[in-house]
Amino acid sequence: MTEHDSDVLILGGGVIGLACAHYLLQAGRSVRVLERGRTGAATSHGNCGTITPSHAPPLAAPGMVAKGLKWMLTPDAPLYIPPRLDWALASWLVHFATRCNPTDWHRAARARSSLLETSRNLLADLVATQQLDCEFAESGLRYVYRDARAFERACDELSVLGDFGIAAQVLDGAALAAAEPALLPGMAGGIHFPNDAHLRPDRYVAELARCVRAQGGVIEEGVEVVGFERDGGRLRAVQTSQGPRRGAQVLAAFGPWSPLLLKQLGLRLPMQPGKGYSITYSRPALAPRVPIVLRERSVCVTAWDSGFRLGSTMEFSGYDSTLNRTRLDALERGARDYLREPVGAEKREEWYGWRPMVWDDLPILGRAPGHENLWLATGHGMLGVSMSTATGHLLADLICQRTPIVDPSPSSPLRFAI
Repeated sequence: MTEHDSDVLILGGGVIGLACAHYLLQAGRSVRVLERGRTGAATSHGNCGTITPSHAPPLAAPGMVAKGLKWMLTPDAPLYIPPRLDWALASWLVHFATRCNPTDWHRAARARSSLLETSRNLLADLVATQQLDCEFAESGLRYVYRDARAFERACDELSVLGDFGIAAQVLDGAALAAAEPALLPGMAGGIHFPNDAHLRPDRYVAELARCVRAQGGVIEEGVEVVGFERDGGRLRAVQTSQGPRRGAQVLAAFGPWSPLLLKQLGLRLPMQPGKGYSITYSRPALAPRVPIVLRERSVCVTAWDSGFRLGSTMEFSGYDSTLNRTRLDALERGARDYLREPVGAEKREEWYGWRPMVWDDLPILGRAPGHENLWLATGHGMLGVSMSTATGHLLADLICQRTPIVDPSPSSPLRFAI
């Protein structure tokens, strides 16, 4: 082995790549992580940091097609698809639409629930044992409703969540007002998910990187993957902007850039970049006690000691790298409908990030078809942080040929003809 070789070469230094690195190091493998920018500076940076077993139900749900068509021409809708000619997106949407039925919904929800619950438990253990300084709090999360009919419908659906082991507590308007003074009066009610948690995502990723380095892992920043050298079904080397890098096993954790980079290897991943936005402020004097989701506006609100963030929305606009002012303003407008203090005194950052969206709303985890030593860890959609530890542990199990911590078959790349 040369100085640039390792047991496992990980491509991508976001939350998924670093979580995989940690668990592989724990398993005794040498690890090298390549990141074209700074670790955690892209998709892992500006999300709301919620850890959400409650989010097991997939986006591909019965009725979503009709709702999406209604929103399609509304630029500030929670889900927005700018009209354009894009055959890859059209194919993705057709596949997504076929999943919007009760059978596929239940199957995906059960698989997602297993990953999310496992990851939630692993994360608490990781924070404690590695002493991660990332403002982790096991405070739960609340859905908040202004509309009484929407609240009633949500309460009626809680029994389905119970089938997946998701605990929930219903709060009527008075109980919600008492529990959350930051809300404006007149809310219809809320649903509290006590097993959810939250953290500061940029600090979590920074702490993961610290742990990887402390365990002897190597992280190279500013190293861009530009190509691959193959020998039949085996990767011999990864060509980078800083020369070749090699690993006995190669793990691709490119996130939303996975389809662009892996098509060089003949892999066609059924993935689209879903663009999300957030705005970060200084913490208001009256901030929510726990993270809340403003359900009618699909806006997530998270407060830490170090700041305050409004985030979410989903936009399928390809790899458009501009900040959409309409989408950002929608976050603030939504917050004003629910919160006494909807923003902080100081606006610190406006951000966008692409989420790797797979049409069946499950990640792609496992060995790449037709490749002996290439592994995939991508496609987590909006749940990369929430699923990070389970993903890392599972990939380490598969690569090290151990008993998997969760059933790998629902998220296997073999479910696609790629």
